Amino acid sequence: MALWCSIRTFSQHATELGNEQPVEPVFFVKPNNCLQASGSIKVSTHPGTVHHEVECVIRLNENLQLDAIAVGLDLTDRESQSMLREEQLPWSRAKCFKGSAVVGNFSTWTGTLSDLCDESNGLILCLKVNDEVRQKEKLSSMTIKPEAQMESLLNWAPVQQGDYIFTGTPSGVDQLFPGDSVYASLETVDGVVISTIDTICV
Repeated sequence: MALWCSIRTFSQHATELGNEQPVEPVFFVKPNNCLQASGSIKVSTHPGTVHHEVECVIRLNENLQLDAIAVGLDLTDRESQSMLREEQLPWSRAKCFKGSAVVGNFSTWTGTLSDLCDESNGLILCLKVNDEVRQKEKLSSMTIKPEAQMESLLNWAPVQQGDYIFTGTPSGVDQLFPGDSVYASLETVDGVVISTIDTICV
């Protein structure tokens, strides 16, 4: 099982970090032992800064197609990422630390990949820290959509049943601190909640 993470799929997020928008999907991979399905987010014991990135997570079925979806947090050590990028080194330390892939409850999705990003009936990501909205965006705003991400992965990657695809984060990423409450949701445009993460930082 692997966690395939697509980067810079929302142009405004690429801009806020001073990055260029890629033309085609670009991925990094987290090992599945980064997964955390419950419990608090450990920031005080992490030797660096932990930033939140809320994402829609896709789970693949036996036919390597969309099976279910959930809200996820791709936690990032931003200081390490910046340092490693400057030295043109891999991001492993910045992205693959313990508990860096927090995933909420999965819900079966009977629609298509393109339905996720439908302007009228698609889904919305939202992240609140201490009841303040930090990130909120429709998936229809993605510049590299899940359909293109899946097509790319199936063309070259050794994907298998049960793999997850973290489809990218909108703008508004920021640091988490001990004591912060974190609530993330994946919802329909008419307010039906599909998946949530409700936790605290310690």
